[in-house]
Amino acid sequence: MTNTNQAFPRPLACVTGASAGLGREFAAQLAQRGFDLLLVARDLDRLTALADELSLQHGISAEPYQCDLSRDEPMRALAERLSKEERLMVLVNNAGFGTKGKLATRPVGEQATMLELHVMAPMLLTRAVVPKMIERREGFVITVASVASFTASMGNVNYCATKAYQRVFMEGLAMELFGTGVKVQALCPGFTHTEFHDRMKIDKTKGIPSWAWL
Repeated sequence: MTNTNQAFPRPLACVTGASAGLGREFAAQLAQRGFDLLLVARDLDRLTALADELSLQHGISAEPYQCDLSRDEPMRALAERLSKEERLMVLVNNAGFGTKGKLATRPVGEQATMLELHVMAPMLLTRAVVPKMIERREGFVITVASVASFTASMGNVNYCATKAYQRVFMEGLAMELFGTGVKVQALCPGFTHTEFHDRMKIDKTKGIPSWAWL
């Protein structure tokens, strides 16, 4: 479904990692608030189903955009696209994943992928959208970090380190953008009932009290 009112075009929001979990919920909440959506993830089938669902429910335009943000070329192609979007009001850097196991036992390629996805992708996409937001004196960038950004954890060292980067990056950016009208946030959730922890095969009944889950 497209917006035919060109005089007052709807604002656009881009959500990465939109096919599941917090990304999917961000997309649903933004659609409910009247934003058109650019939904980014690797799973095109799930993205397309979500785009159709939100378009029908809320009368907005939702575009599925298949992209592996751990790879340089697709990452830069999306950044180029976003840099030209005049209507882009919100960027949600949500794409990410976790692993379990000590660094010495984990594949190097897996950890390099995490660095690309958690560090390079949010930096590059944020850099792409901020200039136009500053010109408009309005815009929002949200990066989904983690409570893990505040500590180091054995068996999770690279995840904690990359999430700390995200948090500190957004804190510094908030200082740089003070007074411009552009607002940024590092969201630091704890344990959430999403596919994120399922993919890590975390037993939710062991070691983590029920009250700690969101």
